[in-house]
Amino acid sequence: MSGIIGSRLNVRGSGLVSKLGTDGQVLTSAGAGIQLAFGDVAGGVSWQAVETGSTMTAVAGNGYPIDTTSNACTITLPASASNGDQIVFTDYARTWGTNAITIDSNGLNYQGDDDTFTVEYTTDGQSVNIVYSGSTNGWIPIEDDTVTDAPYTGNSKGIFGYGNDGSVSSLTNLVSNTGVVASDVTGVGTARQGPGACEYGGDKGIFGFGDSGSKVGMTNLVSNAGVVATDVTAVGTARSGSAACRYGTDTALFGFGKDSSYYSMTNLVSNAGVVATDTTGVGTTRNFLAACEYGEDKGIFGFGRSPGDDNVTNLVSNTGVVATDVTGVGTARGFLGACGYGGDKGIFGFGSGGPVSTTNLVSNTGVVASDTTGVGGARYYLTATQYGGDKGIFGFGDDATATTVSTTNLISNTGVCSTDVTGVGTARYAPAACSFN
Repeated sequence: MSGIIGSRLNVRGSGLVSKLGTDGQVLTSAGAGIQLAFGDVAGGVSWQAVETGSTMTAVAGNGYPIDTTSNACTITLPASASNGDQIVFTDYARTWGTNAITIDSNGLNYQGDDDTFTVEYTTDGQSVNIVYSGSTNGWIPIEDDTVTDAPYTGNSKGIFGYGNDGSVSSLTNLVSNTGVVASDVTGVGTARQGPGACEYGGDKGIFGFGDSGSKVGMTNLVSNAGVVATDVTAVGTARSGSAACRYGTDTALFGFGKDSSYYSMTNLVSNAGVVATDTTGVGTTRNFLAACEYGEDKGIFGFGRSPGDDNVTNLVSNTGVVATDVTGVGTARGFLGACGYGGDKGIFGFGSGGPVSTTNLVSNTGVVASDTTGVGGARYYLTATQYGGDKGIFGFGDDATATTVSTTNLISNTGVCSTDVTGVGTARYAPAACSFN
């Protein structure tokens, strides 16, 4: 090593390196002796954009997320291949069990069989890693694993806000990750009753619309620390009695409501909390309905007033598309609440028509169950939110004597409603609630 340490070794000038390389290349042997050359790094998979079509042609060296939410997909492999060529396919939306992928080996063998054999992969969450091994066996899977669908973990805290305590209010009450409701926090934003609220962005929330003496359309964002921001300029039709829910993994929408007439339009909320203009309504026009998420990435609107009590529901896809009415199940009613529980299910509860304390569970496929006998004081004009990642809480409202209360009822992660918890915070009706983290 004498003569090298403490000085720069000019390999280019010494003749050891045949030519200069470019950014990202490495030194490799150029042949006999010790002469070296710069070259590209071989190997690796180049991941492509998500494929959503019913057909596609794969290229060696690429990886493809395949989204079969809307349709099955037939994948054509290259017509020629070299030993060691690699292609990877993965179930982007966990829907291969519903809409499978079919592989056309395009004249080459697949696991030793010619391309007259049908090759399908039909398991949700599956990934297939194939390598070309030569003409005899052709393409062979070196991995065809299923990734476990870990349960969705929701937000750990919640917030009740706004409502009417004798006059319209902008007070809020935080909910801890154990379901404990805190005392009043001084209100921010336009005082109003009958807004909607939901989470967005994975860890934040939003209140929107309502009645401050006249119908309004402004929104108030909630940070991931539960801090309510000042009014954001109204977008969309001003109305009260709307509902809101999350869809996808980090987006949301407000829907339905009433001003001079009943509405069914919706307003999408981006993962940055930006509210879009009106989307044409689908389903029965109504107000004072409820909404919650289900199935980890979808939502549901249900029940409401139009002006009589309804029990129809409208499913929301993971792209925010609202479906037509589903025939009602359970006691028709309005002025109720709804929230998620268990990571992938939901619950509607309480409401008018007595009032009642009845609940209706929502499965992870969006099916609403018949009435569950009510627990807790019957009331209406209340709201609900998720807390603790997989539990829920109903709170506030008017009881059977039209007395405004701040009572709450916890919902377990199996959808069981608990008895009344003594109210904390200013009693009020027609508030809204959402979760945050």
